[in-house]
Parts: sequence; C-alpha cells; structure tokens
Amino acid sequence: MSGLDHRHTIGASYVAYVVQAIVNNLGPLLFVVWHDSFGVSLARLGSIIGLNFGIQLVIDFCSAKIIDRIGYRVAMVIAHVAATIGVAGLGWFPFVMADPYTGLLTAMAIAAVGGGLLEVLVSPVVEACPTRNKAFHMSLLHSFYSWGQVGVVLLTTAGFLLLGIASWRIVCFCWALVPLANAVLLWCVPYYELVTDGVSMSYRQLFARPLFWGFVVLMLAAGAAEQSMSQWASAFAQNGLGLTKTVGDLFGPMLFALCMGGSRVFFGSRATPATLSRIVRFCALLCILAYLLAILAPLPWLGLAAMALCGFSVGIFWPGTFSLASQAFPRGGTALFALLALGGDAGCALGPDLVGHVADRFDSLATGLGVGLVFPAVILVTTTLVRTGHSPGAARV
Repeated sequence: MSGLDHRHTIGASYVAYVVQAIVNNLGPLLFVVWHDSFGVSLARLGSIIGLNFGIQLVIDFCSAKIIDRIGYRVAMVIAHVAATIGVAGLGWFPFVMADPYTGLLTAMAIAAVGGGLLEVLVSPVVEACPTRNKAFHMSLLHSFYSWGQVGVVLLTTAGFLLLGIASWRIVCFCWALVPLANAVLLWCVPYYELVTDGVSMSYRQLFARPLFWGFVVLMLAAGAAEQSMSQWASAFAQNGLGLTKTVGDLFGPMLFALCMGGSRVFFGSRATPATLSRIVRFCALLCILAYLLAILAPLPWLGLAAMALCGFSVGIFWPGTFSLASQAFPRGGTALFALLALGGDAGCALGPDLVGHVADRFDSLATGLGVGLVFPAVILVTTTLVRTGHSPGAARV
C-alpha cells in the first residue's frame, strides 16, 4: 500500500507483541475462575501453560524454513489469524466440548500456534527494518510485550468490575479483535530483507558454534525466570498473599509487567555491546533477590515488592540475548531467531509448569516459586562463561 514505510512495519510489530502478550497472559488471569467453575487443579492449570509454550517451542523449531518459503507477510497474517481463533476459543470451546478442560487445551493450542510464529517472526522483521541503533529498537519492541501485559491485566480487570466475573467469556471475545485488526495492517505494510549481503546460516552451521549454545542456554533460563513469576503472579497474589482478585491482578501481574517494560526501555536506551553482558549479570543478581523475597516475605506488601523487583530484573534478559546473538551472528537470519525463540519458549514452558507441580506437591505457591531461583543463577553463570570462554568458535560477549 502506498504511503506505508518501515515505521508502519515497526508499529504493527509493536502491536504483534501486544498480541503475544494476550496469548500468554489472558489465561493466567482466568486460572481462579477456571479452578472454581470447572474444577481444574493447579497442576492441570500449570499444564495449560506448559502446552502453550510447548507448542510454541515446536513452532520455533519447525517454522524457519517454512517462513523463508512463504515470506514474512503471509506468515505474520497466519499467526494473527491463529491467535484470533485461539483467544476467542478460550471463551467458546469449554462450553461446546464434552470436557471443559479439553476445550481450554484446544483453544490454547491454536493460540499457541500464533504465539509461536510471532516469537519467530517479529524480532527479525524489526531487525531487518532500515533503522539505526537496532539494540534500542529491539529492546523497545520487547517492551511492548510488557505494555501489552499491562493492558491485558488492566482492561480485563476493568471488564470484570463493570460486567462481573461471569463476563469472562465476553472479555475473551473482545481481546480476539486485536489480532484480527492487526492482521489487516500487517498484510499492507512493507517488509525488508534480514540478510542482504550473503546467504543466511543454516541450523547445522549454528549448531557447530559453541557460542550459539551459550545463547540458547541464556534464552532458556530467561524465559523460565520471567514466566515462572509472571504466569503465577495473579494466583500468588490471591492465594499466597491473601489479596482479593481485583487487587491481586492489579498489583501482581500488572506491577510485574510495568517494571519489566520500564526496565526494557531504561536499559535498552543505555546498553551497548560492551556493557550489555554486565547489565545482564547485575539483573540476574537482582532476580535471585526477588525470588528469595517472594518465598520468604512475611507481609503481602513485601511479596508485591518481590514481583516488582522480579519484573524489573528479567526485563533485559530476552531482548538483550537477542541483541548479543544478532551481533555475534550477523548472518544468522531467520534460523538464529527461530532457535533462540525455541530456547526461550522451552524455558517459558519449563518454569511455570515446575512451579505448578511443586506448589501442588507442597500445597504452597511460595514453595513452588522457589524453583525460580535456579534460572537467574544459570543466567549469572552462563553469561560469565560465555564472556570468558575460549573454546573454538566462541567469542567474547
């Protein structure tokens, strides 16, 4: 469409990450409703999260060659259509299938296809745009996931206050309009080549580089550290800290998301290739402190402070790793972003699922969140090893 340029592409990509936030965060806001209405246990709710990120993981691995074949435009539209059907299905499928839990799983599976494609697509689409200071644009892009999460929590809570908790199905249908509208825009905006001066690296070439595996480990731990707290923030605020659903939603996941988005803008505007790994290590230490505070907090306000600190500390992990990997592998192409997203989504699936099962085992969400301590510790160690590593093919970050 005439008159549209890379700025419109970037803007539509920002909205695409809002769609990603809807896919990943609307369900957890409904956990207590599903638990009360359908009798779904904490462990099975954790499995819904695991299914979401597990399917995204499979899409991450399988989609790179397909995307290169059909092109970014078609793939982006397909992702948004899947997200539309899946999000609307959360409010529809449980009531038309014999088992409500199966309906929830089916809807989440369809939404996850869209989410998985977006995880692979959005970052390279923005990276390919003709902009300066790509690290800043990457960090700002990922901040829109956080702003989307804030919007999901705030507007969903407002919907519940205005219409009542029983209106949760209508809320799902309204959120499905966002990916539907953005699909139209994404069909019209221009797209740019990610690798313009040579052939992109293949999976085999990336696998042969030890440094690449360091980035995969970082992405896995980043996804787990982020989502272990984010996905359970609402339930922890309600059941673990004794807050009402409205207060729990507003000061649990929304506070987490605000701090995460602010962190991405703050660090993204200041980080350089020379300082980024140090910032990541500093934030890993903050994240460890946040999980300890959440586990041990004797007062609700300290638990909320832990969520805020965790959101701030994890903000740089995901976009920072993308930026560092893109600098290290300038010919990585779609395959690099797909495999990094694979590692990140593996962590997103692993972390919350482990929290749910441990919480069920010990009947304590605070105990379940203790699992989260492992992941920032892995980031701290891995960034140190990657920076100081001297194995063949490794390079300083």
